Amino acid sequence: MKKLLMTLALGAAVGASAQQVIKVSVENTLRQARADQPVVISLADRGVVTSATVKSGNQEVPCQLDDLNQDEQMDELCFLADLRPLEKKTYTVTLMAEGEQKKYPARVYAEMLMRNDKVKEKNKHDNFIQSITVRGDCANSYNLQHHHGVDFESELNGIRIYFDNRQTLDLYGKFKKRLELQATQFYTSQEQKQQGYGDDVLWVGNTFGLGAFRGWDGQQPTMIDPVKTRTQRIISYGPLRTIVEVVDQGWRPDDSKAPVNMTLRYTQYAGHRDTDVDVLFNRNVEGYAFSTGIINVKGSTEFSDKMGLRACWGTDYPSTDTVNWKPETVGLAVLVAQKNIASEEPANKDNYAYVLKIEGDSMHYKVCYCSANEQFGFHRSSEWFAWLKRWRREVENPIVVKEM
Repeated sequence: MKKLLMTLALGAAVGASAQQVIKVSVENTLRQARADQPVVISLADRGVVTSATVKSGNQEVPCQLDDLNQDEQMDELCFLADLRPLEKKTYTVTLMAEGEQKKYPARVYAEMLMRNDKVKEKNKHDNFIQSITVRGDCANSYNLQHHHGVDFESELNGIRIYFDNRQTLDLYGKFKKRLELQATQFYTSQEQKQQGYGDDVLWVGNTFGLGAFRGWDGQQPTMIDPVKTRTQRIISYGPLRTIVEVVDQGWRPDDSKAPVNMTLRYTQYAGHRDTDVDVLFNRNVEGYAFSTGIINVKGSTEFSDKMGLRACWGTDYPSTDTVNWKPETVGLAVLVAQKNIASEEPANKDNYAYVLKIEGDSMHYKVCYCSANEQFGFHRSSEWFAWLKRWRREVENPIVVKEM
């Protein structure tokens, strides 16, 4: 499975001038319009870049610069392309070694918060952090952060990742297409609910939730435990994509094998309900068994194309409190490259699972979901499953990006 994300390595020598101009062609190979298609340009060998602009003709296109390894050097430039069927566009990218990057309207959001005992309202906490690391013997990392872990969103979705050995993706369902997590902090007040804000829509327990990455003991998934340390951090806040990472150092997925260091990188693009997941290890992990999948929502209908796309549609309470919460209907999906699938396991009461194998030290997959609350989304399983087939076709036919 090819990534939708096209990373263009621009192999010019380190720029001697303060400004470099690049012409980039972006082509849609499908006979359907495509919006918000990520174009990512590597800045390796481009020298110091502190600001950039992107134009399509005379029209300025929002862009962002990202320092992926946190060394104060920008590693990638990202912008989003809107393309008509079979359209090819030319973009002019200007890289500068001076000035600050222009601020564009935010279309994504990410947040980490420590609890503030002086704040009584659950959606007004203000102890903002960017990274947190705990030792493996931390007694209760789940309750260290205000909403139990880093959260992020596009206009269409909202996800938090639990800061414990489950590392589960929990879901926020929206009614309207907009950013909401800064206002609700995953704890929507009654007043906000009356104003049309969304809320938590999934109970995950110890399941995969939406595509959590786990070990595999030969019969069932295993948690990310034991570890020496566990870290969550925000790499990029936007405005076009947010990148968050979960780092597990000294994880033993198999007691008979040496421990490994793992980084799970989650990238959320504006305009997208799907999320990219990159799994990165510090060394070759061939011979280790891993797993992912989705929760078997109570009474859910399953869909599988037997080629790595597995989904469900079902309804359940998002909390054990069935008095103050209403049942929520969601559609979930995970898309895994066939080369990484060791087996597709039969559904059980908890999960629709894949057993995974990795060649080398990394793999990539995607997760995606919808809430039936959405005014802009899907309200029947048939609609959801039909959209997923179209989504897979787009993923496998990415836009073509070339330096001119």
